[in-house]
Amino acid sequence: MDDLIHKLQHKVAGLTEAQRRIADYIVQNPMEVAFLTVDKLASKVGTSTATIMRFSAAVGYSGFSELQKELQSNMKHKAAPQTRLEANLKHSNKSKLLHNHVELQFQNIQYALDNITEETFQHIVEKIASSRQVLCSSVRSGRPVGEYLSQGINRLLGNCQYIDADKSDWVDELVHFQSDDFIIAVSYPRYAKRIKDLLEAAKSYGVEVLLITDSYSSPLTKYAQYVLPCSSASAGSHNSVVSAIFIVDYILSALAINDPERTKPRLDQINHMLTKMSYHTTH
Repeated sequence: MDDLIHKLQHKVAGLTEAQRRIADYIVQNPMEVAFLTVDKLASKVGTSTATIMRFSAAVGYSGFSELQKELQSNMKHKAAPQTRLEANLKHSNKSKLLHNHVELQFQNIQYALDNITEETFQHIVEKIASSRQVLCSSVRSGRPVGEYLSQGINRLLGNCQYIDADKSDWVDELVHFQSDDFIIAVSYPRYAKRIKDLLEAAKSYGVEVLLITDSYSSPLTKYAQYVLPCSSASAGSHNSVVSAIFIVDYILSALAINDPERTKPRLDQINHMLTKMSYHTTH
């Protein structure tokens, strides 16, 4: 954080009035800015996203994401849930909490859509469908995303399993992985070391990785061939999984629709077995 403040102080004389407002907001709210989308920051400061980008360049960064990456790197120890809650309490309005929550989640989803191309989606869907086996893994706040995606892929294709990276079971599985297999990992701040261990091992085995994380500035992106940036910003203290669930739900839909000759017979067989077991209640 000291390095960033030094840069801001050194450059302040050459900044416009709007850019100085941005600098002031960052200095006063570094933890909050570290996890804001550029649109949200622009709204809070009362300026445009283009001004945020020009400001980032003016203080020596290639873009806002690089500035934010430095903030996140310097403030990892402050990114605890209670600290996020403290930051959100400063700007929350309880009477408008539902409205603000909905607005924030729309922004989270839009952030993902703005940063993921259709070509990337297509490559990921094709990779999952063509893989011999798929391993989904996550920890803690990423678990709902990993489990949901794993169950959906396995129901459609029968080639996926979920393993909690906090357990060592993934080691037993990974030693048998080959280059035609695929790993999907989910990790949000404060980026669990167990996920990093898994991805390092995957890289050593030549297994390609899809990483679902909060942004391209995540320290885990260097291990992945594919990255789906899904903002985890919330109005409270937790990592929100709303945008990630939205994105992986699309992936599951694409898998089902793109290859019905493969997915429909499997769904029919599963339904037949469940019906035979009287699995679903009729009352």
